[in-house]
Amino acid sequence: MRLLLQRVTHAQVSVAGNVVGSIGPGLVILVGVGHDDTEEVARMQAGKAVDLRIFRDDEGKTNRSLIDTGGEVLAISQFTLFADTRKGRRPSFLDAAPPDQGIALYEEFCGAVEDRGVMVARGIFGAEMQVELVNDGPMTIWLDSASQQP
Repeated sequence: MRLLLQRVTHAQVSVAGNVVGSIGPGLVILVGVGHDDTEEVARMQAGKAVDLRIFRDDEGKTNRSLIDTGGEVLAISQFTLFADTRKGRRPSFLDAAPPDQGIALYEEFCGAVEDRGVMVARGIFGAEMQVELVNDGPMTIWLDSASQQP
C-alpha cells in the first residue's frame, strides 16, 4: 500500500461539481492499493499515518501526531500511485490492485483510521475527482508498505 500524506489547513474533494468530502486541519491521504496488500497492511499503514509526528507543537517543532492535534483526514483512492514509468512515455498501472481488492482495502484503511478516533472524509472510489487543498508547510510524506519494517 502506498500513501501520500499532505498536511493541510483545509481540503475538499468534488465529483461532477459537487463537494463530496471536506476537512479542516489535518491530512489529505492519497491511498494506492497494490496486488500484495492485505487487511493487515491497511491497518498498519493507517496506524502509521495517524501516529506520525508531523504537526507543529507550541514551539513550532514537528512533535505532534494527527491524534494529538484532533485533525481530520480526507482519503482519496489513487491507483496511479502504482504507476510504472520505466518504459516508454505511457505509465503502466499493472501493479495496482484490481478494483474489487482496491475498494475493499481502501475502506479497510479508512475504517482503521476512524477506529483510532479520527474523522475521515472520503472521495468516491473510481470516480473522476477534483481535489483542492492548502498544503501546510509544505509537508508531504510518502509511505510505502513495501519499505516499512513490521
